Amino acid sequence: MTTQDKTAKAYAVALLHDVEMGPGIVAYLEGIDETLAPFGGRFIIHGGPVTELEGTWTGDLIVIEFPDRAAAEGWYDSPAYKAIVPLRTGYSNGVAILIDGVGEGHAATDILG
Repeated sequence: MTTQDKTAKAYAVALLHDVEMGPGIVAYLEGIDETLAPFGGRFIIHGGPVTELEGTWTGDLIVIEFPDRAAAEGWYDSPAYKAIVPLRTGYSNGVAILIDGVGEGHAATDILG
C-alpha cells in the first residue's frame, strides 16, 4: 500500500511501439505543445537513445511532467488534447498512463505500509 503526497508532481507516461512517422504523427507533434501549456505540462523525456542495463528495451519512452494530478487529468481530458490524440493512437501502439510522483524525502520502504 502506498500513500501519495498530494503536493507531488504528476506524470503522463507513454511507452510507444511501431510509430509510423507520417503526416498523422507529424501533426500530433506539431499540436501537442500548445495543449500542454495551459496545464503547466512539459516534456522531461521524449524518446532518445537508451543504454540497456538489464533485459531488452523496445519502443520510445515519453514522460510529461505536470504540477499535480489535477493538472495532468485536466490536460488529458481537455478538448484540445482530445482533438489530437487520435493522431497518436492511429499511428502507434503502446500504453499511456497518468501516475503521481513521490514527495521530497520519499524512501523505498515507504511503500511497505
